[in-house]
Amino acid sequence: MTAKQADGFTQEVAANATKYHYQMLPDDVIFLAKTCVLDWIGVTLAGAKEPLTQILLENARQQGGHPQATIIGFGDKLSTQQASLINGAASHALDYDDVNMQFLGHPTVTVLPSVLALAELNQSTGQHLIASFVAGYETECRIGAAMGNTHYNKGWHGTATIGTFGSAAGCGHFLGLDEHQMATALGISATQAAGLKSQFGTMSKPFHAGKAAVNGLLAATLAQKEFTSRLDMLECEQGFADTQTTSFDPTKGQGGKDDYHIRENLFKYHAACYLTHSAIEAGMSITKKHTFDPDAIKSVTIIVDPSSLRVCNILSPDTGLEIKFSLRHTTAFALCGINTAGMDSYSDANARDPKLVALREKIRVETSTEGPQTAARVIVETNSGDHYEASADIGVPRSDLQAQWDQLGAKFHSLADPILGKSHANKVISQVSTLENMSNVAELLPSLIWVE
Repeated sequence: MTAKQADGFTQEVAANATKYHYQMLPDDVIFLAKTCVLDWIGVTLAGAKEPLTQILLENARQQGGHPQATIIGFGDKLSTQQASLINGAASHALDYDDVNMQFLGHPTVTVLPSVLALAELNQSTGQHLIASFVAGYETECRIGAAMGNTHYNKGWHGTATIGTFGSAAGCGHFLGLDEHQMATALGISATQAAGLKSQFGTMSKPFHAGKAAVNGLLAATLAQKEFTSRLDMLECEQGFADTQTTSFDPTKGQGGKDDYHIRENLFKYHAACYLTHSAIEAGMSITKKHTFDPDAIKSVTIIVDPSSLRVCNILSPDTGLEIKFSLRHTTAFALCGINTAGMDSYSDANARDPKLVALREKIRVETSTEGPQTAARVIVETNSGDHYEASADIGVPRSDLQAQWDQLGAKFHSLADPILGKSHANKVISQVSTLENMSNVAELLPSLIWVE
């Protein structure tokens, strides 16, 4: 792709981000946006209890700030920037949030925390929130598609880097930025965007989501105040694409009038890195069809795309957080019947459990480029010579959106009931299901505080 062919890409993306309005959104896009909101609330409520969230909150309390936006779970009101950082990190703390393969990252956790903070502060409508969220979501996916896979494969965490642009676009849309200001906001985002995959398995990975949310919010608010930036930072020499990818193709980020990347959103039903899910599903499929004692397993082979090795192949996890990024350990969970959707499963004790460790050591990970990047095949051989095999691909979006909502409602209850109580959780589901009718989004926030 020549510089000439890339000319104007930043301004094109910026112009597109300003044009979303609620009335133009198809019904399924609105429904999917609400589904993203519900899923985000569930994982944020649960993630708020994680130590990393409490560390960030304590730091913010020490710094002080205007009471503008609510910290999910705790109920503190801090500045919109502090709330974006803390809620963004909390929502990614469990690695249980949604995914979009267009930018190989987690879309909602970077956009919704900052847009919701602005919506609460400004007492805006649910329709305004939905439109701004979609604007941010679509923008990060367009930029991600243009960047190609080499950005992620090099070691950049797309949730952190490209997610910053999503937050800026969502916040810029909410604030009513014009095309020039939106391009400026994207430029300010480009010079802040950072986050390394080598941090996976530590508190710094969810910190990436919070930083993307707050950095995008800052970019949009500065652009509104006439802060300056280059207007071609995505495509210019020594700009974002030039320094961070070798597969930049802006034609892949153009999209058409009816192209909505949110239709490709993938929700998680296992509380681990998304690239472990196909292997988990394949392992579960084997145990459903065949009865055998895990102790009788002689060997297990997992076959995945080579890109997974640099994301979720911690061979010998020592902590619950590291389990989430271990193909071997999560597959051992599946073969032993351990609940991969349960928060308690990802514990330090399970990382060191002798039975699980023994099975994990019988598992080897191989690679193949023949199938989709998100697919996996699991082959089990027992001591008696039996051979079992199954494949799965979690990279295919659900077509039945109501069934997906219902399944995510069950996931929400599993996360929220222990915190809010079942009746309170049902109230939240009802509020989100009619979010477009809410005249003041701030009315939702009191429902998102822990009931002690």
